[in-house]
Amino acid sequence: MQSIRSILKRRHIEASAPCRIDMGGTLDISTFYYPLRHLSPCTFNIAIDLKTRVRLSSYHKGMVKVSSKGFESAEYPFNKAPFDHPLGLMFAIAAYFGAEGVYIDIDSSSPPRSALGGSSAAAVALVGALLNIAPGLVKHAEALNFSRRKAAILAYVLEGSVARVPCGLQDQLAAAYGGVNAWYWRSDIEGPLFRKKVVVKKTFHKDLERHIALAYCGIPHESKNINSKWVKQFLSGKSYELWAEIVVCTQKFIDALAEKNFRDASAAMNAEMDIRRKMTPDVLDDMGVKLVDSAVENNCGARFTGAGGGGCIWAIGEIENMRRLSGIWEKILSRRRGACLLDVKIDSQGLMVNSRPIG
Repeated sequence: MQSIRSILKRRHIEASAPCRIDMGGTLDISTFYYPLRHLSPCTFNIAIDLKTRVRLSSYHKGMVKVSSKGFESAEYPFNKAPFDHPLGLMFAIAAYFGAEGVYIDIDSSSPPRSALGGSSAAAVALVGALLNIAPGLVKHAEALNFSRRKAAILAYVLEGSVARVPCGLQDQLAAAYGGVNAWYWRSDIEGPLFRKKVVVKKTFHKDLERHIALAYCGIPHESKNINSKWVKQFLSGKSYELWAEIVVCTQKFIDALAEKNFRDASAAMNAEMDIRRKMTPDVLDDMGVKLVDSAVENNCGARFTGAGGGGCIWAIGEIENMRRLSGIWEKILSRRRGACLLDVKIDSQGLMVNSRPIG
């Protein structure tokens, strides 16, 4: 059987996957969706054309090297690569596939640690590339053939195996499938992990882009800090009713957006945002507070992406309100170096893999 290293001496392998903006996140963690299953918990996200690209090439025999924007490159002997490293998830994926003698080069078009799901997008792209290059090397029957679903789930379970904190699945699904979707989480242990519902069809994506704004606040986030607080609160029994309200807000948002009712969608988003701020005031920094409050004042909805605590804020509303809000946000963002509005284009493709001969 050929090694991955030997295949890469003859072929270029590149994969890409999009980041996402979201609503109702954290409900994709089993800690929450099992106890709340009678309420049909769901998460909404939009895949955006800020892609993470992974390129594979052959490297020194017995070694694994990973490079990624925003991190110092690292290389280790294959059997000694640390999974608790900042790039540990990539080393864990390489270990799963037996990918020794491989150089993994990651290039992301989103700001590092911007709470847009970039690390999960990288994981999906890397898994997709490795599933595509050498399916015969994978021992597990479920991963024998390349597919978006398998790439998403495998990236998810591998992240969960090394993260040391509860992990959700929404980032991987957005990266794998693209589009504008709601994800309904497992309600029966014998059923599928998730159910996908298309909220906005591809034919309306260009129009939807005019109703959305995305701001990078100029400082990185650390999702586990906020998420760990939510998990501890929920496990202690102190926030069950609040999370039940978040489920309802997310459902209302999805229903309103499906009807292109941006007024009601904004209201549902702001109601969810109020609950999150009540549970964890530090989910927004000073700039985030200004961005969110200005959106509400201009009849738009606004919410942090991911678990907040830095990173990005996104907004949705009627086109005229969004035009006005974008100007206000530009002024607010200009006060911090590195903060800016990001271009929002919806990605409808999801995971893409390209393989071609060298030379």
